[in-house]
Amino acid sequence: MYRLLGDIVLQQYFRYLEVHGQEQVPKSGPVILAPTHRSRWDALIIPYVTGRRVSGRDLYYMVSHDEMLGLQGWVIGHCGGFAVNTQAPAVSALRTGVELLRRGQALVVFPEGNIFRDRQIHPLKPGLARLALQAARRCEEAIQIVPILLDYAQPYPQWGSDVKVIIGAPLSTGNYDLICPKSAAQQLIGDLFGALQQLQEGRSLLCLT
Repeated sequence: MYRLLGDIVLQQYFRYLEVHGQEQVPKSGPVILAPTHRSRWDALIIPYVTGRRVSGRDLYYMVSHDEMLGLQGWVIGHCGGFAVNTQAPAVSALRTGVELLRRGQALVVFPEGNIFRDRQIHPLKPGLARLALQAARRCEEAIQIVPILLDYAQPYPQWGSDVKVIIGAPLSTGNYDLICPKSAAQQLIGDLFGALQQLQEGRSLLCLT
């Protein structure tokens, strides 16, 4: 019911919601969806374009404490969201994320940590890489990390505005040395940053219909 409510709100609020690359979303196995963070709408748009209707799976979210407030927080909480301190993630939150991935679930983590409205890719928090690599050591298969760009026509989306979502090819923890977690985490974060930058640079080639 809560997902249906979110879908209805999105369909009414935005004029165009254009999506590219949905075929990149894995339909099974442990996955971290790694979107840029541009608006409070992100937490509703991501399940709309990658969740059950597309991949046949439900999503779980690591979101900042302030995004769990009010009506938005109520909806996100009922759709699998749990709060995390983006500056200093608690061990319990990381443990929750690892356990979800170990069970083969899809987890949404905003790697920039906060909302940025200037259409630039900002430095990524190291927590996503640490989480992915820690989970990979406990899973029978590699963790897939999917870069996602959210691009709004307005910094503060208004009623009837447009939004574009571009989904990139997944990165795999299988390509990183789990024996050296610190260097592997740095390399993974660097690769994810580069993948998001590529999506950012390519967004102008994909025109809104």
